[in-house]
Amino acid sequence: VQLQASGGGFVQAGESLRLSCEYSGFAPDNYYIGWFRQAPGKVREGVSGISGVGDGTYYSDAVKGRFTISRDNAKDTVYLQMNSLKPEDTAVYYCAAGTPIISEIMKPSGFGYWGQGTQVTVSS
Repeated sequence: VQLQASGGGFVQAGESLRLSCEYSGFAPDNYYIGWFRQAPGKVREGVSGISGVGDGTYYSDAVKGRFTISRDNAKDTVYLQMNSLKPEDTAVYYCAAGTPIISEIMKPSGFGYWGQGTQVTVSS
């Protein structure tokens, strides 16, 4: 199983970025994909998640209404569209695959496969 996150960068507050997570080595319909982030000195936190076939999406309160998750299983890719970025969104963003219970979809413990992170920096 492999996951690779990309698309991070340096932007100004209010701007947008789209992260991509390319995955391989598993049947995508059977796995949730989650996005997590970790800022310096802070614990890793859940940002968003999507079900295997894309019919369920989940967001943390911090990003709800600004971020949109989607997936294209034909391309083995999950996207995280991030709009209206704020300085507090600055973090390393990770994607992960797993079979969490829905009530714990924002917890890293529910995901067994992780990609490397991509840095997102939002300047004020």
